[in-house]
Amino acid sequence: MSTGVAIVGAAESDLGVTDSSIMTLQTQAVTRALADAGLTLADVDGIATAGVSRFSATQLADYFGIVPTWTDSTFAGGSAYEMYVGRAAQAIAAGQCSTVVISFASNQRSARSRKLGGVHEPWIPEAQFEEPYDMLYPLSYYAMAAQAYLHKYGGTREQLAEVAIAAREWALLNPKAFRYGKGSLSVEDVLGSTMISSPLTAADCCLVTDGGGAVVVTSLERARDLKRKPVEVLGYGERTTNTSFTAVADLTVPGAAGSGADAFGRAGITAADVDVLEVYDSFTITAALSVEGLGFCGPGEVLDFIADGRIRPGGALPLNTAGGGLSYCHPGQYGVLLLVEAVRQLRGECGDRQVPGAEIAVAHGTGGILSTHATVVLGGAR
Repeated sequence: MSTGVAIVGAAESDLGVTDSSIMTLQTQAVTRALADAGLTLADVDGIATAGVSRFSATQLADYFGIVPTWTDSTFAGGSAYEMYVGRAAQAIAAGQCSTVVISFASNQRSARSRKLGGVHEPWIPEAQFEEPYDMLYPLSYYAMAAQAYLHKYGGTREQLAEVAIAAREWALLNPKAFRYGKGSLSVEDVLGSTMISSPLTAADCCLVTDGGGAVVVTSLERARDLKRKPVEVLGYGERTTNTSFTAVADLTVPGAAGSGADAFGRAGITAADVDVLEVYDSFTITAALSVEGLGFCGPGEVLDFIADGRIRPGGALPLNTAGGGLSYCHPGQYGVLLLVEAVRQLRGECGDRQVPGAEIAVAHGTGGILSTHATVVLGGAR
């Protein structure tokens, strides 16, 4: 199946510690992705972005000197960029625009703008039950999800550490990864790193880096005339489940189950058809819950499922092949970089970390505190 649209360009901005402004990094990501597609800013009539300001798409359009016919600045955290793919597909099909750039960038490490604190919106009703405990946002919330999962299913911290260990192994194959050349991780390394919010240690938590990325979406018909091999958007789905944790009935059941079912259903595939899986790994538990929620294993099975190298290089389910937010790059919202890596894998451009014969890739974003979930199924154009 197909949505009739394809990703025709994908690129990163400078990564790591850049000392650049957000707009400089955005410009790098967008112009590099357009160049990758053989297009220019003059071809762009749709923009989807967040994280620049309250008027992100407006500001980006103004900065680039273009007047788009369609924009989206929906703020949904790290899943927004997968959501944008679905909405761009709908806009292109409806004739609202023809070429959409989806982008994000942040200079949070250079600007030292990343802060850990309490609930960001103390005026929301649920905050009265959470703010008094002065939890680290969002870290302590994901830690609660991890505690709940380990308690409910009897898994161990040693098993959960495999997510971080595998991410590092992939990063060692990616020269652009922040942890490239830093050596492998062991279970002892993960469990022995600084405890941040029980049971999650520093090694269970994503990086804080500068960086960003962009992808270019257009109709499949037009894509076939451009310079790069098109990557078809086969399906997409999303779920928005909660603002806080106060009213969540079961922290071990993520919205990925619904978004994934919709995306897989639209694409006409099952989990068994997926060659490459890119999921948001803000924390090790985020990735684990996503793999399980997307249906690659049954409830309570993911920690056994990922054992024995399954998600490492050479394993049966290549996961977060660039190194993920844990070891490659995490500029505050990682969702667009999931798409960039999935596209590159399907185009066979990943060098030492390339998954042989990859034909179907899934990018799954998570935002907030397991609040928003969006899944995109991609395939090599036929």
